[in-house]
Amino acid sequence: MNSGKPITEATTGVSVVLPILNEERFLEDSIEAILAQKYLGPLEVILALGPSTDKTNKIAQRLASKDPRIILVDNPTSRTATGLNLAISHAKYSIICRIDGHAQISPTYISHAVAIMDQTHAVNVGGVMAAVGENVFENAVATAMRSPLGVGASRFHTGGKAGPADTVYLGVFEKSKLEKVGGYDERFTRAQDWELNFRLRQDGGIIWFDPDLVVTYRPRPNLRALAKQYFEYGRWRRAVTRSHKGTVNFRYLAPPVTLTLCLVSLFAGSLFGPLYFLPLAGYLIGNLVGAVVIGKSLIEKLILPAVLATMHFSWGAGFLTSPKNLVKQ
Repeated sequence: MNSGKPITEATTGVSVVLPILNEERFLEDSIEAILAQKYLGPLEVILALGPSTDKTNKIAQRLASKDPRIILVDNPTSRTATGLNLAISHAKYSIICRIDGHAQISPTYISHAVAIMDQTHAVNVGGVMAAVGENVFENAVATAMRSPLGVGASRFHTGGKAGPADTVYLGVFEKSKLEKVGGYDERFTRAQDWELNFRLRQDGGIIWFDPDLVVTYRPRPNLRALAKQYFEYGRWRRAVTRSHKGTVNFRYLAPPVTLTLCLVSLFAGSLFGPLYFLPLAGYLIGNLVGAVVIGKSLIEKLILPAVLATMHFSWGAGFLTSPKNLVKQ
């Protein structure tokens, strides 16, 4: 650890924190994967429960009644960052492992992350957001999310070599460093992980990516939900660039630039002639070719053009229309 004290698995406790809202479909599997960790040290699981409209809270209460390691705290705001801060404030151990209620970690996830923290002195360690669907549409979304064509060359989506990174998926943190930078910024509805990791890096901390840290992620079940998700991603990523100057890069600018070019091409072609349709046609052809290349089955190849376009254009629209006062000063 950065404090100079070695992390010993047998004695280092880990507090796993989860912000929970409407997770009845996956919550039990997520908690079971945490409790089944091959970790020698003490473990607690803190669920920050939002005002779910499904059976999530009943499931959480049932799980907590069976295992004293599961602790429930109320998060009436339903905001992810607020829930995480509430859970962290109740944590009694020096290592914080952030998980989502629709994610499942591999059996050695925590032990491996703790070992990496000891070796690298990183303040946050994370790995691969391994999207896995449960039906044809979700599998197509998972394929897009794990491809550079869908999300760009982000290692926590597509994999890559272990090493320092700008951000990682979820993460295992040194609690004292989280507290030093003020925890999650509760003004951010989305992009709070990226924003936090930026502040940790600004404070001199190392964010470490390791592809052996695998977290199963469940994609959105339909185009409407996917569009909403990526619109919010783009909207809040723009908010991060406003709050922290110099943090934007080409990967984040590609969707809004693509959307703008396609819209200009559409209107110019309609007004001035078919030649102006070429940029839009180029995007659509590239989208189709990409879908054929990355699709794992015929049905995926047919679904992927719509999935990829939804991801690109929704992110782009969110980025372009993000209001300047989205993050209250």
